[in-house]
Amino acid sequence: MVCLVARSGRELQRYNPTGGRQVVGCIPYRFKNYDDGSISDELEVLVITSQKGGSGMMFPKGGWELDESEQEAASRESFEEAGVLGTVEDQLGKWNFMSKSNGIFYEGYMFPLFVTEQVDFWPERHVRRRVWMSVDEARDACRHWWMKEALDVLVARLKCLNPEDNEEEEEEEGREVEIQGYGQEQDEVLTCTPS
Repeated sequence: MVCLVARSGRELQRYNPTGGRQVVGCIPYRFKNYDDGSISDELEVLVITSQKGGSGMMFPKGGWELDESEQEAASRESFEEAGVLGTVEDQLGKWNFMSKSNGIFYEGYMFPLFVTEQVDFWPERHVRRRVWMSVDEARDACRHWWMKEALDVLVARLKCLNPEDNEEEEEEEGREVEIQGYGQEQDEVLTCTPS
């Protein structure tokens, strides 16, 4: 059972040592469905409008609270803001970004969410619009640089997991693909060898 009321307030909010909020976000994704019911290998991601208005889109995100894990926060935010449920996968990374309103650095943790269900009624359905887009469309529409970087990490990860979907990798069998990490772990590199 899911709650149709979004959490509010900052009583349980987590903060970093410098006083910045710790937020968790999700990139909801699926593979495009055709009219005949079949599923393609084309990746689609779900973006939402800001509750405060303004231009550009973003991925669901919000405060990471003391009574939940990062994964639980990611799942909760995806449901509250975008009305989707699914499987939260391994973290894409951690980003430090400047809060426009407070002038301090926040920590943003991003996760992929493989969407298994999209509901018609969700807590913020009256204040947000959700749109499924291609990766390129979402990269253009997204207003936060750190979310765009997280999207790039997700795309690279999925290419590593499914190298047969990448023609260039097929042509260069045995070539290693390196995925540079972002955020504080910039020195971390994921290396995969297409099979």
